[in-house]
Amino acid sequence: MNEQPDPLEPWPRTVAWQPVSRDLVWVEVIRLAIGVTVLLTGLAVGWALTGAWPFGLGVAVVLLGGGWRSWVIIRAVRAWGYAERDNDLLVRHGLLVRRLSIVPYARMQFVDVSAGPLERAFDLATVQLHTAAAASDARVPGLRPTEAARLRDRLTALGEDRAEGL
Repeated sequence: MNEQPDPLEPWPRTVAWQPVSRDLVWVEVIRLAIGVTVLLTGLAVGWALTGAWPFGLGVAVVLLGGGWRSWVIIRAVRAWGYAERDNDLLVRHGLLVRRLSIVPYARMQFVDVSAGPLERAFDLATVQLHTAAAASDARVPGLRPTEAARLRDRLTALGEDRAEGL
């Protein structure tokens, strides 16, 4: 059986994909819980003040949507990955719509590392790559700070080396 590559499969199998930390699931679920809590509070107050059944229906819809979104978050975090090649960085993500971003080192203008309060609480950081084309910016969330710093330094060094020839 000769296995042909699927032309619609965006994840090249010839590279060593690095996953993001599974702790990113907790960060995203907590963000979702904050939004769901705000919505539920508003709906509960409306239901308590008016007794109207649409508010109760809204509570049920928000709870079901939050549960569904939690399941999607778990799968979505598993889909994130990155691979360092000789001349470019590959970043993949997405479930329904799979996205593969290929960022040539020579096209990078700068590399940013950020960590919000929730990310810091779980010892995570995000690496953001900026290029001349705004639409081609890529990010890798859910990295440990030491890995994020290593990736930033490596990408910066490779970008400087590759840009000298232009």
